[in-house]
Amino acid sequence: MKTLLSTLCLGLALACAAPADAGPALERIQSSGRIVLAHRESSVPFSYLLPDGRPVGYAMDLCLKLAEAVRKKLKMNTLNPQFLLVTPANRIQMVVDGKADMECGSTTNNAERREKVAFTVPHYITGARYLVKADSGITELAQFEGRTLVSTKGTTPLTSITQANAERALHIRIVEAPDHAKAMEMLAAGQADGFVMDDVLLYGLVAARPDAAKYRVVGKFLTIEPLAIVLPKNDPELKTIVDDEMKRLIASHEAQALYERWFMKPIPPKNTALNLPMNYLLKDFWKYPSDQVPY
Repeated sequence: MKTLLSTLCLGLALACAAPADAGPALERIQSSGRIVLAHRESSVPFSYLLPDGRPVGYAMDLCLKLAEAVRKKLKMNTLNPQFLLVTPANRIQMVVDGKADMECGSTTNNAERREKVAFTVPHYITGARYLVKADSGITELAQFEGRTLVSTKGTTPLTSITQANAERALHIRIVEAPDHAKAMEMLAAGQADGFVMDDVLLYGLVAARPDAAKYRVVGKFLTIEPLAIVLPKNDPELKTIVDDEMKRLIASHEAQALYERWFMKPIPPKNTALNLPMNYLLKDFWKYPSDQVPY
């Protein structure tokens, strides 16, 4: 009888500790004692793997701080982060299916994706441009007419370039790569004349190469991309915790310090710096941080 009473008391204590409107993700986090953070393989400097297989990056650091905020809100003694590698093609579905509690990378918050998942306050605002070989002579989209452009499967730049190609009748051959690293390989090998992707990711990929001088990012923005950490759509309490913590990180300038760490200082594994100061789009957005974006 004592054992039964103890079990019942423990169950009641756990139930009382959980927020009243907790959704499946928050309940799963509390009952398992772990939080699953999805990460990318080569989205430098947001989320990428070191040679030893460890995930690092700007978005990863933010996610770890968000996970700590969840731990404190749930009054848990410990909360163990578990890391899950995802691709551009499956990252959204992993959150939808409950296999990841947050996706920590370079995912654009747009209306189509908001039908399936939620987003917190953007941690970066960028736009899609084109990576080419420096001696190619290409400086703008029109010059890709009749040539080959590669982009990464499951990304908004791929959708946007496909639409622009059709609307402008440029007759560009568009090919899909499974990830950013493969798209970079295709450009380097001459299998594509350009790689269209968020410009910050292109700068990150080039900075890690020993032959960085052979490449340059060109063209006007094809898109405007507010990048944000992905959350489950049906967990308002989890979203509130994460949104509040993102706003606190921005107000306290901890987020700005993380930005400096990953965009202005040498980063692993090559210990080279991207030297990308915060652009005016993000500076202005962070004056009044919100999860609401006009896209």
